[in-house]
Amino acid sequence: MPNGPKGVAEDFGAPTAQSETPEVYAIRREASGWKLSRRNLAGAAAVAALAAAPSCGPLIVAEAVRRSKRKQAPCGGAFAHSDSVGALAIGPDGRMLVSGSDDTTIKLWSLPEGALLKTLAAQAGAVCAVAISQDGRLLASCSGDHAIKLWSLPAGELLRTLPLHPNSVRALAFSPDGLLLASGCDDGAIRLWSLPGNAQVKSLTGHSGPVRAIAICPDSRLLASGSADKTIRVWSLPEGTLRSTLAGHSQAVRCVAISRDGRLLASGSEDNTIKLWPLPDGAQVITLKGHQSGVNAVALSPDGRFLVSGGDDNAVKLWSLLKNQAIKSRKGHLKPVLAVVIGPDGRWLVSGGADKTIQLWSMPEGNHKACLLDLKASPRDAKGIQYRARNELGETVTYTLPCGAPIPAGSVCVCNCVPGSACSCVGHSSCSCVGHTGRGGSTCSCVPVHYWHPN
Repeated sequence: MPNGPKGVAEDFGAPTAQSETPEVYAIRREASGWKLSRRNLAGAAAVAALAAAPSCGPLIVAEAVRRSKRKQAPCGGAFAHSDSVGALAIGPDGRMLVSGSDDTTIKLWSLPEGALLKTLAAQAGAVCAVAISQDGRLLASCSGDHAIKLWSLPAGELLRTLPLHPNSVRALAFSPDGLLLASGCDDGAIRLWSLPGNAQVKSLTGHSGPVRAIAICPDSRLLASGSADKTIRVWSLPEGTLRSTLAGHSQAVRCVAISRDGRLLASGSEDNTIKLWPLPDGAQVITLKGHQSGVNAVALSPDGRFLVSGGDDNAVKLWSLLKNQAIKSRKGHLKPVLAVVIGPDGRWLVSGGADKTIQLWSMPEGNHKACLLDLKASPRDAKGIQYRARNELGETVTYTLPCGAPIPAGSVCVCNCVPGSACSCVGHSSCSCVGHTGRGGSTCSCVPVHYWHPN
């Protein structure tokens, strides 16, 4: 089968750089409702704001003082972690995203809102991989500290730490039947752990370099491992017998993914290419070229029509598997894209990068939907909205989203704009928070929303 054509990819709908423009508006009532129009109000004595309280939406502020435009990063300075985001996983119901970072933490986020649910002080080293079991109740994480940890979901409670590996653990995968957890290590071995017993049952050896990636077929009968030795090995489960060795990449294999029907394997490499292999023998291979540097992550859509990849060239690319070519490309990340994952319904794409951001996109349109925000991991000038809602455990929790993001139905707005730290707008049905810098750092006070309109 010949290699697929490169094609020409159109840009994803990247988040536009925002600017703070000193606009002044007058508000007047018309038959269809309130309308804003730009006016010269340089002599106005008050600052006017228009806000929709139920949505905690963005405020439109009328100012008499003109401010200079300020160009912002793609996520407006909103960081999800305080270091690179190299691991992502979405739960089987599509409602929870798990991220792992070089900052040694794991974070749980709600989807599609993108609110931070919980931060787990996870490992002694950078979190290399995360995986969620098929029933959505178990999370596994691994790190350069040689440890694998098992957590309950959605509570995020640490259940157990598996016996230490002899080297750093780089890859994890649960078998869909819930019987095994597979781990890949820098010593070149893949270890199989029984569930729920958590005992090591087999060690698969053969790679001559560190194992960087693992994927298991939906029927739990095949495991694929990618290694720094430039090869992919396909193993039978649960026996652990080597079925085939796939050679074709000229540099280390960094990532692998298997289609939902179990018939296609995708691999990404430091050689800048993605290869598509039919399973189980991999006899005919298609090579996709388009990245300008190494490929760090690949994900296949549930319907088998698309592949998404992230690379050292800062790009997220969407590929058509019908045409074997890139159809869209996005360079919103300011540093290498380290992880990509597609939701189980195929409607959402999430990317994480060395720029500390996690970004949410629609599929297959590629429209930018959100940047995830943790104020504790972001610069002090980053701003967020807060709302209260009940979680799955019935607890009332305060969540934070980037300013201007809508809040879920049934939630209660706490504050429209929180600069760097929490505040509560007690006694106001809607509010605007303004930042003050003092000895205690960034704080905020709440003021009621005022409406101004001409006679």
